[in-house]
Amino acid sequence: MRHFGHISTTAREGLFYKEPCAFTAESPARMLSVALGATLYSPATRPSLADDVLKQAARGVVSMVLCLEDSIDDAEVIDAEANLIRQFAELDAREAAPGPAPRHEGDAGSTAGADVPLLFIRVREPAQITDLVRRLGDSVRMLSGFVLPKFTEERGRQFLEALAEAETACGRRLFAMPVLESPELLHLETRGDILRGIARSVDKYRDRVLALRLGVTDFCSAYGLRRAPDMTAYDVHIVASVIADVVNVLGRADGSGFTITGPVWEYFRRQERMFKPQLRRSPFLEGRAEELRTALIQHDMDGLLREIELDRANGLLGKTCIHPSHVAPVHALSVVSHEEFTDAQDILSPERGGGGVLRSAYTNKMNEVKPHRAWAERTLQRAEVFGVAREDVGFVDLLAAGLTN
Repeated sequence: MRHFGHISTTAREGLFYKEPCAFTAESPARMLSVALGATLYSPATRPSLADDVLKQAARGVVSMVLCLEDSIDDAEVIDAEANLIRQFAELDAREAAPGPAPRHEGDAGSTAGADVPLLFIRVREPAQITDLVRRLGDSVRMLSGFVLPKFTEERGRQFLEALAEAETACGRRLFAMPVLESPELLHLETRGDILRGIARSVDKYRDRVLALRLGVTDFCSAYGLRRAPDMTAYDVHIVASVIADVVNVLGRADGSGFTITGPVWEYFRRQERMFKPQLRRSPFLEGRAEELRTALIQHDMDGLLREIELDRANGLLGKTCIHPSHVAPVHALSVVSHEEFTDAQDILSPERGGGGVLRSAYTNKMNEVKPHRAWAERTLQRAEVFGVAREDVGFVDLLAAGLTN
């Protein structure tokens, strides 16, 4: 699979100075943690889950979470687990069976040959991990790991021990994505101890912790808050303070940190106004079908786009998504611009190993080699999996391309 692999090779060549690389579920963890992108959540109760997974893959989704926790009613858990077992078996059978020729990249509307995304199951309790792995049987090969809710040191240890046991039982690598969302993490008097405990837990299982996810909806719930569609998580100061502290302790660039993903954006309602006037004028849209323009205006994207930008500015990468319309904006804004790429390469150039200051090739900023090195390294990691846009290609072009399927 690859980001923007659902669009044609010709279209990618027109958009990218350096195309996104291909990767698989067996790729190195460091690459996969960056490549997660927009992780789309789906309730595990959906009867057509296997079809849904392949349909979203054909539209550019590369990671999904099939949820047994908050997205379903308590009374539905047993049936949802049984449904998951059936749907994984169906995906496995489709993957193994000889069928039609593989889908050509960019074939809209077809799921034939679509790469199965990285699939994770969000469980409620540690015992579900070992039980589900046992019940999945051979179809466990379609599973990349588990999402671990309400993660604290004590609760997290039980989850991670169950994950290690399940790995041994099935003989394959399984990743964990802890969700940091407990009220104790939000409360000022307990936050420091909780964060230090979480750090101890995830450090012990570092090679299996793919990313840490933030449960901002739960944070807001603890105080009876809900952000409006024109506000980001960073406008809610009590939430912004937790994000800052999580990054401070768990997201450091010195080799001790983890990938921390952006919080969910929960709005997808119709708005009558056009998102960004330049969409009407973009040359990329000339001659395109009217439904493309409709797709761009039907969703309130302004708040989402601001939050994605603020996620990266605050040290987060990727995003939890609960609606397919959020995927294209997340991925479009994850592409490295030609200017960023040029700066990063200059900073990491071997002849600059001793430090110093140089003017950007774009002649609009100072690049200081030692202080900007960690930023440059992260930028090139992102460039590998999301690609580098051509000099004249902007976000609108990338967004429009991502929506063509």
